Amino acid sequence: MDLKELENGVNPNTHWYYQSKRKPLAAYFEKVSKELNEKITVIDFGSGSGFFAYDLLDHYPDKIDEIWLVDIGYTEEEMANTGNPRVKKMRYIPEGVENAIVIMMDVLEHIEDDYGILKEITERCTANVFYFITVPAFMSLWSGHDLYMEHFRRYTLKTLRKLLGSQQYNTRNDYYIYGWIFPFVWIVRQFNKADENKLPEHSDMSEMPAPVNAILKYVNYFEMLFRKFNKLFGVTCVSEGKIA
Repeated sequence: MDLKELENGVNPNTHWYYQSKRKPLAAYFEKVSKELNEKITVIDFGSGSGFFAYDLLDHYPDKIDEIWLVDIGYTEEEMANTGNPRVKKMRYIPEGVENAIVIMMDVLEHIEDDYGILKEITERCTANVFYFITVPAFMSLWSGHDLYMEHFRRYTLKTLRKLLGSQQYNTRNDYYIYGWIFPFVWIVRQFNKADENKLPEHSDMSEMPAPVNAILKYVNYFEMLFRKFNKLFGVTCVSEGKIA
């Protein structure tokens, strides 16, 4: 989770974008939990605030062994004081990972060598390691927002599938989310074209009036029910699978 998205005062515990994105992650976590039939280590790679991992811990405390928050930006003090004995903060994933799920929530687009980082994670996994990945979709949506967020690229299901397949990530399912808002975002982004010489002062993410936020949240909840059928378009790509 990118901390820059929180700089506008966005609260992920209530904001429609984060609350709807947690739905497919929770659904896949439940599937993995049933398949393994034992407690799981949740590895939040590029975790930032760790919102999504903490959310899983709040909703599935009996199904989680530990939470590993992995981010190169953590200080020694942050890693030493997590405030929860089941939560560990670290800069790198240790070797010998098993019975785990690696979540990367809008992380790969920030990494210049996305092939390399996926390979490194694969090499640290031993057995029964699953993954849940989200990335921004379609270069046609590339705008000043991407420059502000320090993105290198946006993806499609095809390019993401090819990338993951090259590093032994076996895709079980992939789809787009936020499909219904795609046309509106596309129109707005055409008027906010990327300009390397004029970076925006903030991201597109912002707080909404409570009624508007509630409407957006529940409309997206409804869309998430049919998410796996959406192979055409959306603002975000999602991939679920297992690391070989």
